[in-house]
Amino acid sequence: MASKQLPTSPGSDGDERKRKRKLSNRESARRSRMKKQQRLDELLEEEGRIKEENKKLSQMIDATTQLHLNAASNNNVLRAQIAELTDRLRSLNSVLQIASEVSGLVIDIPDIPDTLLEPWQLPCPIQSAPASVDMFQC
Repeated sequence: MASKQLPTSPGSDGDERKRKRKLSNRESARRSRMKKQQRLDELLEEEGRIKEENKKLSQMIDATTQLHLNAASNNNVLRAQIAELTDRLRSLNSVLQIASEVSGLVIDIPDIPDTLLEPWQLPCPIQSAPASVDMFQC
């Protein structure tokens, strides 16, 4: 005949194993939730750092853009002044040429270089403008 199993009591090994397994699962789930929360906190902190860096970079771009616009505006003003002064110089050279012809004196009138087309012929030396990365850091 088949052997009979002994009735198990509430405190038997099977119930104890189930209880330990439940406890272990709960502890594992708690650790998992803690890791998940810790990772979320790290990501939120990283997001804050990235947003702050993005804000600083945006400010640097805005400042650099403003510097570029100012320089372009100044260049336009200087180009207009060059054109005006060149026209004046041509007029004065014309007057000198007429005076030279009328008086018979020989006056050396140099040619006027077209500085807009040939900037390397500027009458004064070009000074280099030192630039560094530190100029653009806030």
